[in-house]
Amino acid sequence: MFALSDILFILVTVLVIAQFWRIRAISEAANRYLNLYCEKQGLQLISVARDKTRFGLVRGKPDWKTQFVFEFSGNGEDKYQGVLEMEGHRAVATTVPPYRMN
Repeated sequence: MFALSDILFILVTVLVIAQFWRIRAISEAANRYLNLYCEKQGLQLISVARDKTRFGLVRGKPDWKTQFVFEFSGNGEDKYQGVLEMEGHRAVATTVPPYRMN
C-alpha cells in the first residue's frame, strides 16, 4: 500500500513535469509568433531566448508570465535585440528598437 508521503511525492513530480511541458509549449508559441512577426515586418529572426519566467495571475487564472529576448536583422548585416512579453500562450507586447532596413 502507498504511504501518504509516496502519494505526495508522485503528485509533486507530476506537477513539476506538467509545468515543464507548459513552459516548453509557451516557448514554442513564442517562436511561432516571432517567426510570423519578423516575416510580416520584413526582418530576419536570428535567435530567441527565454529571459524571465514568473508565475502569476493571467486574466484571473494562474499561469506563466514570460519574457523573451530575440535578435533580428533588418538588412542582413546589423543585429538588434527586441523583447517579447507573453502571458500564457498569448503575446501581449513586442518591443523593438529603431533599426536599419535595406
